[in-house]
Amino acid sequence: MNRALAFIFITVLIDAIGFGVVIPVFPQLIMGLTGRSLASAAEVSGWIAFMYAAIQFLMGPVIGGLSDRFGRRPVLLASLAAFAADYVVMAFAPTLWWLVAARAVAGITGATFPTAYAYIADVTPPEKRGANFGIIGMAFGFGFIIGPALGGFAARWGHEVPFLVSAGLAMANFIYGLFVLPESLPRERRRAFEWRRANPVGALMRPKSAHPVVLMLAATVFIWTLSYQSLYSIWSYHGQQRYGWTPEQVGWSLAAIGVTGAFVQGFLGRRLIPRFGQMRIIQFGLLSAVAGYSTYTLADDGWMVYLGIALSACQGLVFPCLQGLMSAEMGQSEQGELQGAVASIQSLSAIIGPPLMTTTFSWFSGNGAPVYAPGAPFALSLVFVGLTAIMFFRAMGSRRVVPAE
Repeated sequence: MNRALAFIFITVLIDAIGFGVVIPVFPQLIMGLTGRSLASAAEVSGWIAFMYAAIQFLMGPVIGGLSDRFGRRPVLLASLAAFAADYVVMAFAPTLWWLVAARAVAGITGATFPTAYAYIADVTPPEKRGANFGIIGMAFGFGFIIGPALGGFAARWGHEVPFLVSAGLAMANFIYGLFVLPESLPRERRRAFEWRRANPVGALMRPKSAHPVVLMLAATVFIWTLSYQSLYSIWSYHGQQRYGWTPEQVGWSLAAIGVTGAFVQGFLGRRLIPRFGQMRIIQFGLLSAVAGYSTYTLADDGWMVYLGIALSACQGLVFPCLQGLMSAEMGQSEQGELQGAVASIQSLSAIIGPPLMTTTFSWFSGNGAPVYAPGAPFALSLVFVGLTAIMFFRAMGSRRVVPAE
């Protein structure tokens, strides 16, 4: 890993730790602010995620366009500073509406990941982007090793402590970037910011002008990101409801996901993608997702969840490979705009996914459930994996020339 990629790895790693720290305690925070049951609190969490994603959907192409105009570094630093303030507000939120306001601010400034992807595109040749995009997944995986375990442990001293830990990490990341992180986009490669291009509809349609296959791959990314909304939306609630896990046990299970994700995306991915190509790796990753979600759906004992984590590990290679295929179709000066569009696609799926998954969980696990099946959201994820496979093969069938992988 060269110096520039090491900078981005550390930046995303610390941000991912901050993100993972709060996950195990979010159910207790919402139950404490609303007085609701666990199943009902999951629904509230889903709608908060809906609001966050809706704002990020609108702001994703704006942030991407700003990074193309002013550079990646100032956008990354502004985002990190805002996140630090956001975590402090969440730690001491006296009511649910304070929490909602804090998440709204986070949605506006949530530009770290798409800008980091654009940074990698700046410093990486097209044929190596699929593998190097996996560095983001690797950093996120390591963050999930440390963050949730740290959050579950810190929750012993109160639910606000993990949020304060996250604030400290985000601020440390900001200070690190302020003094160390170099700019990756030279002034001569920047483009003017245009409001007509900085909108989610325009960002989603823009890839079509490069090649129709990019638009089809964008649709594939959308369905794929819908499939794993169950992991982000109901994992903590599902573990506590079905297996009686404590926040600390939830944290350890998420840390296990981080271990496998970091190993696959950081070690295996950088070796397997150049050898077998992005298309074959995507196919294998889809099969891995089927195995994992099937296990989560049927697992009656907590230990079986860890089997599912192992089986599903290679699904983490799907997203960076899809991004690699899309990035190869776009010009160098459009990488920030492309990653902003991808961020909007992810946010669009996150608008739909969390309420869908948490409502499904509440429906099948709350009082009066027609059938007690708390794993139902994972079965829904299986449906989306199948749709992803259909869209991917259609996109690949429409290509006239296979790009270098």
